[in-house]
Amino acid sequence: MATLQSLSPTFRPSIPAPNSHAFPAATPFNSSHKFTSSKGLSISRRHSIISTRVSNSEYSPQIAEILADVSIFTASGEPVRFSDLWDQNQGVAFVALLRHFGCPCCWELASALKESKERFDSAGVKLIAVGIGSPNKARMLANRLPFPMDCLYADPDRKAYDVLNLYYGFGRTFFNPASAKVFSRYHALQKAVKNYTIEATPDDRSGVLQQGGMFVFRGKELLYARKDEGTGDHAPLDDVFNVCCKAPVA
Repeated sequence: MATLQSLSPTFRPSIPAPNSHAFPAATPFNSSHKFTSSKGLSISRRHSIISTRVSNSEYSPQIAEILADVSIFTASGEPVRFSDLWDQNQGVAFVALLRHFGCPCCWELASALKESKERFDSAGVKLIAVGIGSPNKARMLANRLPFPMDCLYADPDRKAYDVLNLYYGFGRTFFNPASAKVFSRYHALQKAVKNYTIEATPDDRSGVLQQGGMFVFRGKELLYARKDEGTGDHAPLDDVFNVCCKAPVA
């Protein structure tokens, strides 16, 4: 069986037409990566395979302050802290954590975010898309999809994913029943991967087992949190937009 390493750089995924698919139950896969903020707070990655949806109550009221210490990269390669990505007083930000830049479902979500960006902009909401991989991998997606580089960021070490305790593991990535949702978006997925390249896959292959999530902040207040249950299990953007619209923009 071909591996990610052995596939040709010109590989473009062949997306089969949707039909009946059965997914076995998720398989546990635990990790113990830890991130320590400058405020002395330590966050360990603990991956539950039971929870279905996430409420804001899962997170500490200080989650935005902890996240603020995380340093990631712009798509052009400049280091930047989360605290500098949006107004930490009253600014409203929609933070979408994608999977790795070489995931076709990541390209499909990025395409949907690009199409919705004008709507979020008009509501005064800053769109922040973060993916797994180095900045040059982010640029591959940005150039080929295309996607606006001014709102695309790279988190090669998955620091933000650790802080937000997003799901990780083989079962989550390949066998979670929630992943079946992607077949309902077959045509959007097929369109998004038109210029796909597997070269965008991170060099650290452990990143391919990481799931993403979506979060809305008003300043340092967390308004909305949702963790992807499996590959392609994204929150409906209309739901996210409705939350943003209920948040008064300064």
